[in-house]
Amino acid sequence: MFNTKVLTAALLLLSAASLFVGVREIRPQDLFRLSDSQLQVLWVSRVPRLISLIVAGISMSVVGLIMQQISRNKFVSPTTGGTDDAARLGILVSMLLFGSTGPMAKMLIAFAFALAGTFLFMKLLDRIRLKDAVLIPLVGLMFGNMISSLTTFLAYKHDLIQSLSSWLQGSFTLVMSGRYELLYLSIPLVAISYIYADKFTISGMGEEFAVNLGLNYKQVVHIGLILVSLVSVVVMITVGTIPFLGLVIPNLVSILHGDHLKKSLGHTALLGAVFILGCDLLSRVVIYPYEIPIGLTVGVVGGGIFLYLLLRRRVYE
Repeated sequence: MFNTKVLTAALLLLSAASLFVGVREIRPQDLFRLSDSQLQVLWVSRVPRLISLIVAGISMSVVGLIMQQISRNKFVSPTTGGTDDAARLGILVSMLLFGSTGPMAKMLIAFAFALAGTFLFMKLLDRIRLKDAVLIPLVGLMFGNMISSLTTFLAYKHDLIQSLSSWLQGSFTLVMSGRYELLYLSIPLVAISYIYADKFTISGMGEEFAVNLGLNYKQVVHIGLILVSLVSVVVMITVGTIPFLGLVIPNLVSILHGDHLKKSLGHTALLGAVFILGCDLLSRVVIYPYEIPIGLTVGVVGGGIFLYLLLRRRVYE
């Protein structure tokens, strides 16, 4: 079902549909005789939105797969591991300390918090003796909710709750030329993920096993967590939070292609792009001409798939 040809065809079809769906009507037959206003809409809004959707879908799915591999748990992701919550706290702190900082400064501060939160979550995993597949993400959700509660309290206290809300719900509505290019940082990070794929696979077999094979286990895990944190922050600052994407996509791929990261990386990237494009189109047409934030659409669809995966696990236990 998730073979390369099918996913590539679906990606091309949804990409084409994404260019022609919107309040400003642009039809395929208009491509060769576009008016100035249509041309502006296409290049300033539709094409940047398409690029950002594909890059965000690929990068978040890939780092979700990495986080599951190094944590050795199928239900761990930036959403359920406190990474996103810590990043939002970092964004708030940057607003409190430096006011309206540029995106790069905000990214660096948010990255530091996201990395610290992710490392702290991994330390919590080491303290938990019962490594139940469902218990671990529940701990992550509770850990994330604690950080989120602190963030909300500080935002209310300093009258920044409205400013912070833009990072609580992912949306590609405001993506246009000049406001999405930060996402390009995700591309080399995904490339690094592919280079380290075999090492991430070995690290997923456990520290003792990895060390016996001559792998610098801690270094590989640290590199993985840095990639996860940095990509999560880049996507959040650009378009906001996209929940469950890094959780459900790697699970769906692993069901059919197994757990070898390098073999499933390409399918994970393609399916992530296809999934987010489909959710974005749904967000744009369900109450047309208005638009639902994609964070809500992905949350509903991804949450449903997450529930299915939990029930599927219980059936086969």
